[in-house]
Amino acid sequence: MEKKQSISTGDTALLARLDAFMRDEVYPAEHLYKEQSQGESRYRTPRIVQDLKLKAKAAGLWNLFLPGEHGAGLSNLDYAPLAECMGRVLWASEVFNCSAPDTGNMEVLSMYGSEEQQRQWLTPLLNGEIRSSFSMTEPEVASSDATNIRCEIRRDGDHYVINGRKWFTSGAMNEDCKILIVMGKTDPDAEVHKQQSMILVPKDTPGIRIVRDLTVFGYDDAPVGHPEIIYDNVRVPASNLILGEGRGFEVAQGRLGPGRIHHCMRLIGCAQRALEMMCQRASSRFAFGQLLADHGSVREDIGRSFTEIEQARLLTLRAAEKMDQEGNKEARDLIAAAKIAVPNMACTVIDRAIQIHGGMGVTQDTFLAEAYVYARFMRMGDGPDQVHLNQLGRTLLKRYSARNPARERS
Repeated sequence: MEKKQSISTGDTALLARLDAFMRDEVYPAEHLYKEQSQGESRYRTPRIVQDLKLKAKAAGLWNLFLPGEHGAGLSNLDYAPLAECMGRVLWASEVFNCSAPDTGNMEVLSMYGSEEQQRQWLTPLLNGEIRSSFSMTEPEVASSDATNIRCEIRRDGDHYVINGRKWFTSGAMNEDCKILIVMGKTDPDAEVHKQQSMILVPKDTPGIRIVRDLTVFGYDDAPVGHPEIIYDNVRVPASNLILGEGRGFEVAQGRLGPGRIHHCMRLIGCAQRALEMMCQRASSRFAFGQLLADHGSVREDIGRSFTEIEQARLLTLRAAEKMDQEGNKEARDLIAAAKIAVPNMACTVIDRAIQIHGGMGVTQDTFLAEAYVYARFMRMGDGPDQVHLNQLGRTLLKRYSARNPARERS
């Protein structure tokens, strides 16, 4: 089969339509979004987002992330420039029903959900009628190693009973969030990667208690939120289990591969916008008798930033291409490399943009401060740098040590 080298003409046209929608509808609404998300109902989706979702859906700019019958049918490589475009505004992906954690949850339900689970939860998610959350990370254990997770999912007749404490359950504070996908242990005595399962838990189920919303660098991230949640004898039907007992890691890997690369795509959009703002600021601001753009160090920062963004973009596109051609499992080395490189790049580029903007760069008058928080958090979200570095190093050692001519001669 011939390898795809670039997005098709049709997808280039789709990118142009998306870019026009961002320019005409989303960028002008950034300040209105902030105003509406700071009101009394902080965790209610702002009215402007609801209005823009209707426009995006009518324009055919909807569920662009999801391949196959449920989505737009785009490949990962096709979707990459679209996600980058959306990533230029931190909340824009929701307008097109392409925001985390809903994207990952829709992927889980489309790949592993039963017909009833898809009817009850996937359909309204695809329609943008509800939102969802993913409840995996726990405060009492290092959840980057998911085998540590202690949340108990215990079978009791025709039901499962859930007990545990989670945090960073992103999205669960939102009033539109109706369903949680919870990861926990169904059999602590099984083989280490067969102990975990995932189960669907409606947010209004008795026994769910939201303890608090967590701030990230002082931001509470309303209207989404990252709450700490206690599950106290939460009882749900056994039919809510996803795929089967002991298959939580299988589901997690199916979910996290595309999710990680989507975050990289969006972060490249953040960094690209920061670079453009850096250039605009440097070309209009005077210091010490000359434009900032005439200072050599500023030019160097801009040149480095461009170079680093292009490197990260090409790595991300290469990972997306390999996912399309060989599958997520075969692409895990490039996914890991992108997940390591892109958030670090975005942190560096956005930090330079903040520095060139001076005091304004750390205020709410630009998107830079929030973009930096997002980029810095993503060095931990979906697995910290160290996990990906360790896994990538182990993979490469296994791959290339077997080909070592010196070892073959010894």
